[in-house]
Amino acid sequence: MDTFTTTWKDVLTEIELELSRPNFNTWFKKTFALKKEGSTFFIAVPNEFNKEWLYTKFNTMILEKIQKRDPSITTVNYIVTKEAADDQATKTTSTKTTSTNSSLPLETINVNKSNNLNERYSFNSFVVGPFNELAYSAAQAIIKKPGVYNPLFIYGSTGLGKTHLIQATGNKIAQHNDKNTIFYTSSEKFSQDYVNALKNNKIVAFKNKYRGYDVLIMDDIQFFSGKEKLQEELFHLFNILYDKGKQIIFSSDKHPNYIIGLEDRLRSRFSAGMIVDVTKPDYESRAALLKTKATQHHTPISDEVVDFLAGNLEGNIRELEGILNAINIQTDLRNRKLSIQEVKSLIKNNIKPKKHLALEEIIKIIAGFYSLDPEKVYEKTRKKEIVYVRQIVMYILREYFSISYPAIGKEIGGRDHTTVIHSYDKVVQNLKDDPNLQQEIEQLQAILDV
Repeated sequence: MDTFTTTWKDVLTEIELELSRPNFNTWFKKTFALKKEGSTFFIAVPNEFNKEWLYTKFNTMILEKIQKRDPSITTVNYIVTKEAADDQATKTTSTKTTSTNSSLPLETINVNKSNNLNERYSFNSFVVGPFNELAYSAAQAIIKKPGVYNPLFIYGSTGLGKTHLIQATGNKIAQHNDKNTIFYTSSEKFSQDYVNALKNNKIVAFKNKYRGYDVLIMDDIQFFSGKEKLQEELFHLFNILYDKGKQIIFSSDKHPNYIIGLEDRLRSRFSAGMIVDVTKPDYESRAALLKTKATQHHTPISDEVVDFLAGNLEGNIRELEGILNAINIQTDLRNRKLSIQEVKSLIKNNIKPKKHLALEEIIKIIAGFYSLDPEKVYEKTRKKEIVYVRQIVMYILREYFSISYPAIGKEIGGRDHTTVIHSYDKVVQNLKDDPNLQQEIEQLQAILDV
């Protein structure tokens, strides 16, 4: 057995112990180690959706666990293969797309070692539209007068350009005043630095480092959820920087009021400044994004193709970039600009279609996520594992498909509508203090495309 195969098997064993069974089965069970080239570790995944989820939700964790076993690895790439889709651990690759992380080595080269900002994130390539104009305006105000909104808290779903915006803001502040000490970090890196400082008895140096910046930019604050010691450290760091009038910028995938396991005192601090959201781009913004990215990456596409893509793709910015990458690859292979029909075919093969699901299909998908026979959802049983899934089904049908309580009860074993209301309210209540349940609901939302 190859060393990289053994490494990945060991990593999977460790991950399986840390995640719930539905989580592991959905995102990791059909993956396998593909190869190792230099400092890059390649993992085979069954589809684009699986690749995107691993990259956005688990990439940092995966890289850290691989590096524990092989310190030479600096990058993880996810490749969609037929073998992974068929759940066959073979080495013959039938690659459907290029790697999500293919640009990571370039990003690393562009990172300024003193402030950790990526120099390729600038406002020259940042498209402003109704979906992000308030966040953009707040960032511009901070550039002109740091501290005017303190902290600035930007939130929104994955792939909407939050990291681009906050790093471009840091780069611009640095250009305006090179005397400002600026530092960008993610919550995972902050956590890692904190743990290492504790292990090496360097906690004073850690505190002095982070408390000495004029501008602190921290990405993905939601990962502090439930981590009491880290939240306490962040709370004291925030107070010291705030009292000194230093600028603080945060990003998150959700509003601070909806981050489960976040202390109220931190929510209060975050609310002291400006909280702004970034939403999915509208048609005009998607068209502008496509044109900007196409020019940036020298991808030749016609106005007709831009119009078609903007009208038919409603995903996030990262998904739009993924389609442009696919077009760029096909253009290079054919040595000519793609026709509109060829682009349509490419989208058909690479973009998950909008789902119009029947109620039975929804129940089947949710039950499958929990490795439960869908028929058991309808049964009149009080077995804990079945009741749990049934309540999730009722909650999702009500919350995301707006089906009436009586209709849900009728469809699921002829139950009374009060039973459905009770199930819905129970899930709502549990979501307030159960991060695992929240993660499961988020993943089901993604799978059901709601």
